[in-house]
Amino acid sequence: MIIRLDLKWGNLPVAVTRRGMNGLGAMKPQAKTILVVEDDPNDRFLIETAFRRIGLTQPLHLVNDGAEAIAYLCGENRYADRERFPYPSFIMTDLKMPGVDGFGVLEFLRKNPEWQITPVVVFSASLDTDDIKKCYALGASSYHVKPPNLEALRRQLKVLLDYWQTCEVPQVDVTGKRVQTTSKGKIGERYPQGFSPASAPHR
Repeated sequence: MIIRLDLKWGNLPVAVTRRGMNGLGAMKPQAKTILVVEDDPNDRFLIETAFRRIGLTQPLHLVNDGAEAIAYLCGENRYADRERFPYPSFIMTDLKMPGVDGFGVLEFLRKNPEWQITPVVVFSASLDTDDIKKCYALGASSYHVKPPNLEALRRQLKVLLDYWQTCEVPQVDVTGKRVQTTSKGKIGERYPQGFSPASAPHR
């Protein structure tokens, strides 16, 4: 089945066709859930306010620290209901938090390759070059310094949201684990998937 989309680029009409409904090149739904990991209640309020001001309509869940974020990702305790707390399509985490910090969140995802595919942005007040280097080494998708005021925060979050909504990401199931695919006969065949979908999360 071929789907035709009539769009505009600036003032110019653009016709786009894509295959759909047969599983080959099917259009994917937009990312639905954002998880924000932030221990400072004032920053949580400002981030939520900025997201709403840029017109965010997707679910936005805010947790207090890295330990709570890991519980959310694992669907544990109050987060067991995936209808209310769906696995995030995008994670934004502070770095310096008591207990499990942002490094701990990145390390947890790195130990669990089936979840590591989720885009993770570090959003921190730290400009320390070692912090930045270690975040990327642990698999952060990007690192951003918190802006000084709400308007600057709004602009920065809009850029981030607009960018990630244009990215193609691997398919995942309702628990957030990537869907098994086959590379047989494809260029990626030489790279094994290297994970067991049924395995418990590594802590």
